[in-house]
Amino acid sequence: MSQDRRRWVLHVDLDQFIAAVEVLRHPELAGRPLIVGGRGDPTERAVVSTASYEAREFGVGSGMPLRLAARKAPEAVILPVDAETYTAASEQVMATLRAQPGAVVQVLGWDEAFIGIETDDPEQYARRVQRAVLESTALHCSVGVGDTLVRAKVATGFGKPRGVFRLTADNWLDVMGHRPTIDLWGVGSRISKRLAGLGILTVADLAAADPASLMPEFGPRMGPWYAQLGRGEGASVVDDTPWVPRGHGRETTFQQNLSDRAEIERAARELLTQVLDDVAAEGRPVVGLGLKVRYAPFLTKTFTKKIASTFDRDTVLTKAMELVEKIERDRPIRLLGVRAEMAMPDDAREGHSPTRSGW
Repeated sequence: MSQDRRRWVLHVDLDQFIAAVEVLRHPELAGRPLIVGGRGDPTERAVVSTASYEAREFGVGSGMPLRLAARKAPEAVILPVDAETYTAASEQVMATLRAQPGAVVQVLGWDEAFIGIETDDPEQYARRVQRAVLESTALHCSVGVGDTLVRAKVATGFGKPRGVFRLTADNWLDVMGHRPTIDLWGVGSRISKRLAGLGILTVADLAAADPASLMPEFGPRMGPWYAQLGRGEGASVVDDTPWVPRGHGRETTFQQNLSDRAEIERAARELLTQVLDDVAAEGRPVVGLGLKVRYAPFLTKTFTKKIASTFDRDTVLTKAMELVEKIERDRPIRLLGVRAEMAMPDDAREGHSPTRSGW
């Protein structure tokens, strides 16, 4: 590496990706409030997958019930989710990123990826990436520049929309120190509340915390990790190893609550059949199961079970129905989900313990 060149991490995040893809298909919707979710029917039970910037001005956000979103933005156009179209658009974007000179690309999802590069001008490289994505897909993106994955990921938020922003060890606390811990990648409302209980309210507080002081609350692994996160430190090497799913899951929200036991069991069997079809395509045995239940009006419970490594569908079904037995009787259900955990390629062996459910 030359004296002037160094390694950088870029985080590329497509701006309002799903909404932007829909506008490409429906140019007449440009500039209008646009909501994508469910089957596009706000009278049905579904949630918002994405909202255009115009819809966000009305307070609409991802994960919000579609019915509520329609009330907040009554003039919005509501479209159904079209996963195949979004997947195709995403693949085109990722191919463009991989085609950039010297790029090592780690895909995070439909709309974001890390790029590892060696350059003396990361901002110039980032703007070149933006131009390449726009020319090949007509989609805009924001780019965070960092010396770690965490800093690059957080930086992107300051660059939105369509911008470039740099966060490094030099300016991390200047930019992030006064901000609440919930603004960190990997810290949600629950963790931020637990941190607040320890007197840690800001990123600077977390950065200054003794890792050992966090261990009683978060454990010997996560305690030090949160302290590291507060400093923006961590991995700095982008890993382009293809992602291998730990498991597969399916869930469905019922338009009418289910309370009949036979209907609940039938719905669970149907979901499991779909999940096992997904698992069969992986060619790896099932080592764990999960069941997600959302009781009316909105209380969610999850149940998990480790099982001996098996390819046998009947065995998996029997074990899954043992989880179904944990569902409270005579309590209406609005959502049901089933998940199967698989042995990973490097540890597919009898007795392997799966990681926690993706839920």
